[in-house]
Amino acid sequence: MNVSEAMLARRSVRGFRATPVDPGQIGDLLAEAARAPSGGNLQPWHVDVVTGEAMARLKALMMDKLAAGVSETPAYDIYPPKLTAPYRDRRFAVGEAMYAHIGIPREDKAARRAWFARNFQFFGAPAALFCTVDRQMGPPQWSDLGMFLQSFMLLAVDAGLATCPQECWAMYPETVRGFLGTPAERMLFCGMAIGFEDAAEPANQLRTDRAPLEQWAQFHE
Repeated sequence: MNVSEAMLARRSVRGFRATPVDPGQIGDLLAEAARAPSGGNLQPWHVDVVTGEAMARLKALMMDKLAAGVSETPAYDIYPPKLTAPYRDRRFAVGEAMYAHIGIPREDKAARRAWFARNFQFFGAPAALFCTVDRQMGPPQWSDLGMFLQSFMLLAVDAGLATCPQECWAMYPETVRGFLGTPAERMLFCGMAIGFEDAAEPANQLRTDRAPLEQWAQFHE
């Protein structure tokens, strides 16, 4: 698979088979992804990989917290509080497209909450990672995290794996920090589900669109 093919194949998968993923393979992909660009070669990413019994404990922990209605102060605003068009419209459109694929109407709020809760079960994935960053880092280093994670996801596609990056975990930063034992000076950025796609999951039939080039690119000659 070449880079162009991996780019077109990569997408956020929301339904995984239970087939285990070799932690050694994840480690190899992470080591390759660490060749991603990094300003000043700071390499600001920190990664915790969760599989096996640890994954089972985390899923059980989150199930209990959600059932009890536990909430925490988010690590950051996942979306701007006053998001404007066209960004607000794109977010609304992809949400409606997702719920249409899984057959949950807008008025069924309980079913939508239940679906969202699947995020915290990693959509059934047998493996996951969490990415944290030292709190002294700023926007340039956060962009480094994005390039690193994208590199990992493309390498995962090439290796036959599926992924789903999940910023929703920033809603439970203290739970994640307590579970992983990460030091207080590190801030949670996101989680990521890793595994083999369940092709039978209706949500995996969704293909998000992208705005045409002329809407966001200008060429100066």
